[in-house]
Amino acid sequence: MTTVRATGTRRPSSALWLALLWPALLLICLIPGVLSNLFAPLSAGIPPETGDRPLWRLTLIHLELVLGAELIVLLIGVPLAVFVTRPGRAALMRLTETITGLGQTVPTIAILALAVPTLGLGLPPTVLGLVLYGLVPVVSNGIAGLLAVDAGVLDAARGVGMTPRQRLMRVELPLSLPVLMAGIRTSTVYNVGTATIGAALGAGGLGSLIINGLSQQNTGLVLIGAVLAGLLALSLDALLALVSPSGR
Repeated sequence: MTTVRATGTRRPSSALWLALLWPALLLICLIPGVLSNLFAPLSAGIPPETGDRPLWRLTLIHLELVLGAELIVLLIGVPLAVFVTRPGRAALMRLTETITGLGQTVPTIAILALAVPTLGLGLPPTVLGLVLYGLVPVVSNGIAGLLAVDAGVLDAARGVGMTPRQRLMRVELPLSLPVLMAGIRTSTVYNVGTATIGAALGAGGLGSLIINGLSQQNTGLVLIGAVLAGLLALSLDALLALVSPSGR
């Protein structure tokens, strides 16, 4: 008896989208260079401290801030979510959710101000604020996704002889990835906006346009910084949606 397999359109795998992610991020850096020509009349009043850097360079600095902070968030948040969701650690899981939640209950500007006496100005306090602010959705969604894995699936994995590590890598993390990716998208979009505050500490980025525009009552500068930050947030969210297993 011949078995006939139905064929159809297959959705590209997440691995393929991940391979395309970084080249796409580089293309994003070219967008502000095109937009700078469109906003040339508005940017005529850019002060020397920002005028020496074209708009595409300010956007690149902003992108580096966000992606660098998100990398730290992932390196901390995902292992932390895995650790506290292991059996017998319910109390630790609740404590972790409470502590990480403080990162969003405390205003970002307050976190940055408290970090300045110890870390000084520039990148260190800015990155710390972004990490604390971005940890909440990643940890919360990571915990929710891992807890949502069906117990029957885990029992089946044990039945075929999988070790705890194999169950984690081959079953739990893949099944929880859609929920985790939703948290990563939320964290990234949040931090695109939050990173603008870091310009007040000398971290640079698009926030320098907004801050200088406010200080000079220059609506054009504020508009440029706000529009480019919004476009950057939308672009990153769209790219992360592509690599998400849910595809949206």
